[in-house]
Order: sequence, then structure tokens, then C-alpha cells
Amino acid sequence: MPKRNGTAAGGFAAQSSDSVFKSSGEYFLPDGRQQRRDSLMTDEALILQAKDAMKNAYAPYSQFRVGAALLAKDGALFKGCNVENASYGATNCAERTAVFKAVSEGYREFEKIAIVASSGDYASPCGICRQVLAEFMPEGKVLLYSEEKGVVTYTVRELLPMGFRKEDIR
Repeated sequence: MPKRNGTAAGGFAAQSSDSVFKSSGEYFLPDGRQQRRDSLMTDEALILQAKDAMKNAYAPYSQFRVGAALLAKDGALFKGCNVENASYGATNCAERTAVFKAVSEGYREFEKIAIVASSGDYASPCGICRQVLAEFMPEGKVLLYSEEKGVVTYTVRELLPMGFRKEDIR
């Protein structure tokens, strides 16, 4: 069982959610509820993980915080947040942070990603993020969450119907 810190949201202490996912067959949601891994993570659980990731966003310039939770096909979880920079072009979005963390750990195939924003409204991936998602999960699901309106789900192909593909490199 993972060690837990004393935060109100009930995050993880010594272990990351990724290691809890891979080693124990169960994981804990940020609010402390426990869920089994043998059924794929629910959309609600993935959104809660994205909300947890949003807490780590570094957004001193825009104050627009974004969190993403990416689910690999084997059930591993990777969270990301946006990281701003005074040189705006050096800013990294939450979606790409999650994907790059996963790829750096050897993962290449993903099932779905949940994205939440501090505005409380939907935050659709930017063009660069859509292209990165298309590289690794062209048929994957993208869950966008709004506090008022709930969840909307798209496939990556719906968000980027004519994305650049490896087949286009000749």
C-alpha cells in the first residue's frame, strides 16, 4: 500500500502514482478513494488525477493552470502540468508534459488523456499538443472537463483530422 501524505486532497508521499499503478493492482484517487486497476481507469478517476496534476502547474504569467492525466494501454498513469517561461515560446503544455514523461519512461501507446483547467471551462489541446497526441494515440480518447458542463470526449483524429503522420515522411 502506498504511503500517503497528510494533504486534504490526499496525494502520494514516497511513491508516485505511476509506481503505485504498476506494482499493486490498485491505486488511490487524489481524494483518497481507492480503485482497482483490473478495470481500466474510469473517466472520472482520470479527471481527478488531472485535477491533482494541475496543482503543480507553474503559471506565474497567465495564471492559467492546466493539468493532464495520460493513461497508457497497460494501465500506467502519467500526469503533467503546464510550465510557463518568461520566454513564452519555451512554455510547455500539460498534455505534452504528460506524454514526454511517459515516452522518457519507455511508453509509446496510450488509451486516453484527461485535461482540466483552472478556468473551470474546457481547455482543448493546442495544435502542437494535438500533433504530439496524434503521434502516440491517433485513435485515443481526449476527455475535456468543465465544472459547469461536465465531460466531453473526442478522439485525437476528431481534433486533428489531417495531422502529419510518419507515413507522410518520404
